[in-house]
Amino acid sequence: MLLAQAPAWGGGADQTDLAFGFSFTYVTSGYHIVKQPNWRSPYFDPGVGHNITDSLTGISSKPTAGFAIGFIARYRITDHIEVRGTPSLIFADRSLYYTYDTPSENVVKSIQTTTVDFPLEVKLKSDRIQDFRMYIMGGIKYSEAIGRGNNQPTLDPLQMTVKNATGFGSYEAGIGCDIYFEFFKLSPEIKISNSLGNILVQQPQPYSAPLSKLGLHTIMFSLIFE
Repeated sequence: MLLAQAPAWGGGADQTDLAFGFSFTYVTSGYHIVKQPNWRSPYFDPGVGHNITDSLTGISSKPTAGFAIGFIARYRITDHIEVRGTPSLIFADRSLYYTYDTPSENVVKSIQTTTVDFPLEVKLKSDRIQDFRMYIMGGIKYSEAIGRGNNQPTLDPLQMTVKNATGFGSYEAGIGCDIYFEFFKLSPEIKISNSLGNILVQQPQPYSAPLSKLGLHTIMFSLIFE
């Protein structure tokens, strides 16, 4: 009796070609920074006719934490291959750290964002062993920002933050496992995402000028329920 019921565990999630679910995700994200050749130079503000910063000694980005909630739609191609879409709403700030020859000018610039992600992924699954199986996945996604920090051109240049592209693409890869319970399937998953191209929007202000290119590096740990 138990052996006959075992394949249907997971709420029957693997018994149909099309299935749906939801996810909760812990997110950490930071920038990959490419600097201008003269990035150390003080910033000259033509509006006031003199330098408004000292020389830079460093620009860095540390990972910042956030979270996401998402919806899962997957389609089974074979017992070991499926495709899935996982649109998610992500709340994750990003930070840039600027250090100067004059330590009192050191500053952290946070870019506050709410992003909608639209990933399309392929999932390659191992054989199921009782109520467990491993998988790897990879794919691409498009991200669209729907909430960003105030970056008005009328602000004092020293009060401005770094502007990012509203929309950009990324590639991602990850690993996870499917765990089958009686009424649902739980899939813990970790994946890495890296943006494609340059997400920096250049502006004539002291925090964009030293930068040549920004890329976004994200690590996500998800609990997926089907």
